[in-house]
Amino acid sequence: MKKQYLDSEEKEIMEAIENDEFIPVTGAQLKRVADAIAARKKDMTLTIRVNRKDINRIKKMAQKRRIPYQSYISEVIHRIAQTA
Repeated sequence: MKKQYLDSEEKEIMEAIENDEFIPVTGAQLKRVADAIAARKKDMTLTIRVNRKDINRIKKMAQKRRIPYQSYISEVIHRIAQTA
C-alpha cells in the first residue's frame, strides 16, 4: 500500500476523527454539503489564451494560498459564476 502524505489541514481532520471529535451531519446539513461538493465538480475542460504576466501573477497568488494555480483559477471562475 502506498504511503499517503497529509498536509496540516488534513492531519487536523484525521486527528479529529481519531479523537472522536468528528460530528456526522444528516438531513439538511448533509444536503448542503453534497450540493457544495457537486457545485465544485469539474466536468468540462476550458482552453483559453492568456497573457503570460497575468498567469504569472495568478500563480503567485495561488502559491500564497498553497493551492495549484489551475484550482485557484477554477475557484475564481466559480465565484464569478455564482454572482451572475
